[in-house]
Amino acid sequence: MVSRHDGNALVYCEGAFCTTNGKTAHGLVRFTQRYRVIGIIDSRYAGRDAGEELDGKANGIPIYGSVKTAVEESKNKGIPATHLVVGLAPDGGRLEGGARKDIEEALELGLNIDCGLHDFLSEDRVLSALAEKKDVRIRDIRMPPPREKLHFFSGKIEEVNCLRVAVLGTDSAVGKRTTAWLLVDALRAGGYNVEMVGTGQTAWMQGARYSIMFDSLINDFVTGEIEHAVWSAWYETKPDLIVIEGQGSLMNPAYPGGFEILAAGRPQIVVLQHAPARKDYDGFPGYPIQPVTHQIQAIEILSGRPVIAVTVNHEGLEGETLDKAIESIRSDTGLPTFDVLGDGAAGLAKTVEPWIDDPDRKVQ
Repeated sequence: MVSRHDGNALVYCEGAFCTTNGKTAHGLVRFTQRYRVIGIIDSRYAGRDAGEELDGKANGIPIYGSVKTAVEESKNKGIPATHLVVGLAPDGGRLEGGARKDIEEALELGLNIDCGLHDFLSEDRVLSALAEKKDVRIRDIRMPPPREKLHFFSGKIEEVNCLRVAVLGTDSAVGKRTTAWLLVDALRAGGYNVEMVGTGQTAWMQGARYSIMFDSLINDFVTGEIEHAVWSAWYETKPDLIVIEGQGSLMNPAYPGGFEILAAGRPQIVVLQHAPARKDYDGFPGYPIQPVTHQIQAIEILSGRPVIAVTVNHEGLEGETLDKAIESIRSDTGLPTFDVLGDGAAGLAKTVEPWIDDPDRKVQ
């Protein structure tokens, strides 16, 4: 995919970096083709390297304590900011605390604003007037598309004759999108033509050109939009395979997701992302996560297709504890299990490769 940066972006993540509520910022720190990320804003980590704090690997993206400081220091470095991207992903998708004041300050400083939350900043009279005064743009990524542009499920998914891989998860904010991108990169490195279908605002912000936002859609059109995105990726690029990013999890009480992807995207195989250290659904103590074997069974019953691998979110685990967790999953499920964020996705790609030329092959 050709890089097409929209501009130099500061990613706003005040109070949420290195937490599950900062997953949009995390995605942009790790990878994006839409922006050149020149800094993160979270006063708790000011002066540190974003990559070092997030993944233990420095990547040269500094963390700043305020919008003003970030704008001034970036300008002094000769890479002036053009955008403030809201990197928060709180439960419910609402803007909280002093974030609105910081966004107002960013507009005053002449930055475009990209926001993927449910609070539509472009509809705020004060903010929209300020944007007009400063001749900058507010983009609300989750703004529902015009109804006349939405698609209803038609069955054209049956025309798609390449492999479709769904990366689903056992919870929300568990790493499905990151695993999907790492799989895409590993397969591309192996010479395959791969397209990614994004289903959330972060994948769009990272540059997935075939993207829909589940959270912005009327229920009747969700399956049609999935079908259309997958079909468009196939029709326009003729890829060897398409990787579909999952949302939520089948049995998450607040974010049930994956049903529509299985029904409308009709993947031939599924990769399941799991966080072994989590006992309850993220943000909902008292709602225990069903065992990974139970969730695999549910996916396979619903889709009639196999889960071929489990990928691990290693949060809260390291060293021998992580190794034991991975071995336990392998033993319980009988499936290859990978820590792709820690070890890379080459092994996962090798597991997927036999299905590319024969998407309807039988499980060995």
